Amino acid sequence: MANSKKMPLQPRFNFMWFWAVVAVVIIGYSMFGGADPRPVEGDWNMVDELVEGGYVERIEVKDKERASIYIHSDKIDALSKSDDRFQYMPLSGAQVVYNTGGDVQYFAERIAKAEAVAKENNPNVKEVIVKYARSEKGWGSYIIDFLPWILIIAVWIFIMRSMARNAGGGAGGGIMNVGKARAQMSDKNSKERVTFKDVAGLEEAKIEIMEIVDFLKKADKYRALGAKIPKGALLAGPPGTGKTLLAKAVAGEANVPFLSISGSDFVEMFVGVGASRVRDLFEQAKKVAPCIVFIDEIDAIGRARGKNSGFSGNDERENTLNQLLTEMDGFQTNAGVIVLAATNRVDILDKALMRAGRFDRQIEVGLPDVKERKEIFDVHLRKLKLDDKLDREFLAKQTPGFAGADIANVCNEAALIAARHDKDVVEQADFLAAIDRIVGGLERRNMPMTATERRSTAIHESGHATVMWRLEHCDPVLKVTIIPRGRSLGATWYLPEERVNHNLEHFRHKLAGLVAGRVAEQMLMDVTSTGALNDLERTTKTAYAMVAYYGMSEKVGNVSFYDVSGGDAFKKPFSERTAEVIDDEVRRIVDEAVAMARTIVEAERENIERMADMLLDKETIFSEDIESILGEAAQKRSEK
Repeated sequence: MANSKKMPLQPRFNFMWFWAVVAVVIIGYSMFGGADPRPVEGDWNMVDELVEGGYVERIEVKDKERASIYIHSDKIDALSKSDDRFQYMPLSGAQVVYNTGGDVQYFAERIAKAEAVAKENNPNVKEVIVKYARSEKGWGSYIIDFLPWILIIAVWIFIMRSMARNAGGGAGGGIMNVGKARAQMSDKNSKERVTFKDVAGLEEAKIEIMEIVDFLKKADKYRALGAKIPKGALLAGPPGTGKTLLAKAVAGEANVPFLSISGSDFVEMFVGVGASRVRDLFEQAKKVAPCIVFIDEIDAIGRARGKNSGFSGNDERENTLNQLLTEMDGFQTNAGVIVLAATNRVDILDKALMRAGRFDRQIEVGLPDVKERKEIFDVHLRKLKLDDKLDREFLAKQTPGFAGADIANVCNEAALIAARHDKDVVEQADFLAAIDRIVGGLERRNMPMTATERRSTAIHESGHATVMWRLEHCDPVLKVTIIPRGRSLGATWYLPEERVNHNLEHFRHKLAGLVAGRVAEQMLMDVTSTGALNDLERTTKTAYAMVAYYGMSEKVGNVSFYDVSGGDAFKKPFSERTAEVIDDEVRRIVDEAVAMARTIVEAERENIERMADMLLDKETIFSEDIESILGEAAQKRSEK
């Protein structure tokens, strides 16, 4: 088979270039083509002199404003020699141009007077011929006049066509479709269909939301008993916990169309656009019912009315919310349209939005526990080339408080670290390094530190580890490091126990572990540094929560000043006297924690020094190293 050479693609002709060349030719011709020789600009004295001297043959006045004065051809040489102003006069054409100012009658009278003077001086002078004419515009002049409008119309057409092309012909394209909802629809035949199998963890949320799926699949069974399915469900929880993914799984399991839109898509600078988009969204949903409408980040339009930043009662966000309330439970029925929404700010939502008949139930999508984190790791580790020795349960235990998005980030970061070190597989050490990188920040090994500062940091972290190791209700210490990360010079890593309920003893031991670093520096090195800033901040917040929120102070009593809705930031829910009592109790609790830490640090001076020496040598030590110095941890003894 003969080799056939492909012909190079010829550039496609663009008519815009043709019109550009035409415009350049027209402008060039009007500016440079067909121009008369530049005449002499004269004033009235010059006109009088020329007429009185008999030099003028004729005068042509155009449009009553501009007079072109023509000189006798046989007198051009004499005039150019007698007056330097006419030295470079052309041999033909207008010699002098004068602006009449629009007063033709005055101009004629002046010419007549000048002619009379000329005849007195020389009776043989010929009469000056004066002609009045109106200039006629050619086709080029008309094009020049209309060229700006032609360009404006062309640019407008170009912009409109670009908007329609970029919108792909969808509902949101074009200026005339500004009130259309830009909802993305995925039907039951979509290739990217998501089911509950793709959602790891969230077992309790799956069970609670299964009612909606079951109704969409077996609607007749519920209608036969007269039951009504909840019109809406609100998915609430911290960011990254999988609220959007769970909503997609509901649509995938129910085999119904899924319309998704963000709350910010309703907000627009034009008045009435948000309400119009809400109406259009539900109109689209009714056409494909039964279906699910998912509004992500609904707090963008669902804020409590009267608490918006604007002071106007006709606020656009409030109008959009009012329309949403009407569509969800108004005069019109939305049979077969189920609304799911997601937010992490339930406290600021309007109460009318949360009532029964709109969002009938609120489904908590919280942070995953150890078992659920292992399932999430299993999902995100499918695409990675892993070491056979990788312990997934260990990884789940090392990531308390991590959401699904955080775990996905850990897996990706571990793969990047392994590739950076030219490894063939992703090992467990890479995951630990990824966790350290995400929680603590990037290592800063080149940070300038003196030997005294490194020793102080080692003593500080050893104090934390020792006190937490000795107290029963402190979280188990995992490792200690003096490698700077982010803004911290070192860190004591511990494994938080996932408790739901904390008592007073838990808080007392936790506070003692937090202040132990500062206490160790002061007792062993007689140094008070800025390295305890984060420890003191957490200590203060915890102590205030104990007194003002949890009622753990006898003087303040069993009261709580915690306001879940946020309340008024400028108004305290207690008196000045109570505020003084709260301050005194917080200081007492912190002083008791410091005293507890001092007692342990005093008893473990030698062990803290040994641990600091080991840290200066290895930079990072683990629980096995700490156990070799301090013996068995108090947490393990209590379990026995």
